[in-house]
Amino acid sequence: MCTLIVAWRVFDGTPIVAAANRDEALGRPSRSPSVLDRDPLVVAPQDEEAGGTWIGYNEHGLFVGVTNRSAEIDGDRSRGLLVRDALSHESSADALGFVRDELAKRQYAGFNLFLADSDEATILQWDGVLETTPLDPGYHVVVNEGMDYDAPKSKRILHAVLPDLGENGSVGEWRARVKTVLRDHDIGACVHGDGYGTRSSSIVAIDSAGVGTYEFADGPPCETAYRSVEGHI
Repeated sequence: MCTLIVAWRVFDGTPIVAAANRDEALGRPSRSPSVLDRDPLVVAPQDEEAGGTWIGYNEHGLFVGVTNRSAEIDGDRSRGLLVRDALSHESSADALGFVRDELAKRQYAGFNLFLADSDEATILQWDGVLETTPLDPGYHVVVNEGMDYDAPKSKRILHAVLPDLGENGSVGEWRARVKTVLRDHDIGACVHGDGYGTRSSSIVAIDSAGVGTYEFADGPPCETAYRSVEGHI
């Protein structure tokens, strides 16, 4: 996944709203979001080549998303499986502890991992050395090169998703805004290349009770409509 946008503890009653585009080789097989695991219940899409996922939530209200990170290290195991394993935990803190232990045992290719529940949000950046940053409430953008104001692409996207000055929009209004951003080619969110491009788009919202909703576009969002996942599982 190459673009992840999260509004964390911005909206009353909905502490997590995440939006993401997955950029991947066009021939790599994947499956649309469904119940990926049942103990705990996890809703996520699946990479059918390696068996992992790049984004999802569980019944405890834990959200996990990952983007690749350029680093000169090879992985012994798929990063998507790390996401899937993290989603087996009850809280962001528990998932963070698991990831730290896992990275001490074996190598993974570079990644930016976003963990969030209603109480804590953390970004884990791995390039052979783990950097862990607790996040403040607000809007955050993670791309391959970095996050928020650290990289030109994330900075452009962050400016595009921030509400206008003095505007206090609803969750629904912000979701509509972020969908427009995810469809944007000029800003670099929606990508079309030779054999590679934006394969799908996700909008995940988790309310204060830990109940999640998932909208999924099974194709580039510039030409593919979002549909409700929960209505199909």
